[in-house]
Amino acid sequence: MKLALHWQILIALALAVVMGSLSGTEGSIGSVTWLAIYTFIGTLFLNALKMIVVPLVMAAIITGIGTLGSQGGFGRMGLKTLSYYVATSFIAIMIGLVLVNWIEPGVSDQGAPVLEQNSQVAAAVAGKSTGDVVEVFLRMIPTNIVDAAAEGQMLGIIFFSLLFGYFMTKINTPYKESLANLWQGIFDVMMLMTEWVMKFAPLGVFGLVAASVAKTGFDQFGNLALFFLTVTLALGVHFLIVMPLLLKYVGKVQNPWLHYQAMAPALLTAFSTSSSSSTLPITIRSLEERAGVSNRVSSFVLPLGATVNMDGTALYECVAAIFIAQLFGVQLDFATQLLIVFIALTTSIGVAGIPSASLVAISIILVAVGLPAEAIGLLLVVDRFLDMMRTTVNVFSDSVGAIIIAKSEGETSVLVSKHF
Repeated sequence: MKLALHWQILIALALAVVMGSLSGTEGSIGSVTWLAIYTFIGTLFLNALKMIVVPLVMAAIITGIGTLGSQGGFGRMGLKTLSYYVATSFIAIMIGLVLVNWIEPGVSDQGAPVLEQNSQVAAAVAGKSTGDVVEVFLRMIPTNIVDAAAEGQMLGIIFFSLLFGYFMTKINTPYKESLANLWQGIFDVMMLMTEWVMKFAPLGVFGLVAASVAKTGFDQFGNLALFFLTVTLALGVHFLIVMPLLLKYVGKVQNPWLHYQAMAPALLTAFSTSSSSSTLPITIRSLEERAGVSNRVSSFVLPLGATVNMDGTALYECVAAIFIAQLFGVQLDFATQLLIVFIALTTSIGVAGIPSASLVAISIILVAVGLPAEAIGLLLVVDRFLDMMRTTVNVFSDSVGAIIIAKSEGETSVLVSKHF
């Protein structure tokens, strides 16, 4: 019987902690240090992740926007749904941004950087500094999209992909169909490549975590615990405060807590599987049979939400990027944090449907602002548990959106009486 990927990763984490602590930086096998071996394995995995980022993000955004437009998704219900998704993801990101800057989980007790190479990292971030808010918008439009892709300028790539996907729906057939088929084919290939790369995730995790433990020991694990608490608190605020407020004041639901009861089967499934897509059938059934939402609304809002609406994922990406900057003692100015917010918002849409999407999305943000992608290895120590929680938030946000859209469409049987 083959072990599930998350169990393989947990075993790799345990082995990495043991091996890294035993070998340290001086341990060697022959003339090669164990640290060099760990670094080699981790770097291969990170290079593979970086290799798929640009084509995956471009294909995901272009096909997503193109499909929405070809299905008439820019109609009334489509605009309501997209507006809700963008708004709630932005709120989630801002909650994470405020809490990570307030709690500062990556700052040591002495105020010194937790990890080494802080001067090099600071220089790299300064080299990619956005300067000011105006510069953020200027970088949104690249002078050369090929150069932007080569340099990993994700802001310009995302903007170009959004425009391309939208205007692809405006041309005549058969060219529109040919382009749609081309990009859908690229997206399918990139999904397969991503799944293949993720099969090596346990090896990559082992290399990244073992190298980190060998170099710094267990010094950073206290910061990781605080990072875990920060993300958990932020997800809790969004799940238990923002969502019921939206139900009550936007959806006009008298008792928002009924919706938690209605969605209990879907929430438990999301928590255990860490997959919005796998939970989708149960989410639809819970909404229709237990919350009273029509199939007309649920069949449109929920499949779209399972692909593009990832509040928990977007929140996590933002907190993780700033946490890593704090670990290296790098001060991110307002414009750079604004850039992180924008990329977190768009990448949570672009790559949300793939396994362990947070790895790819976080690497995009780190590269975009000049932070070392190797620090992802630290996050993997607590990622599995946070993945379960953020997936639950993702699914619940989708269901709240369906309730709000159904109420706005005049449906009167939504959460009127308990069907559970």
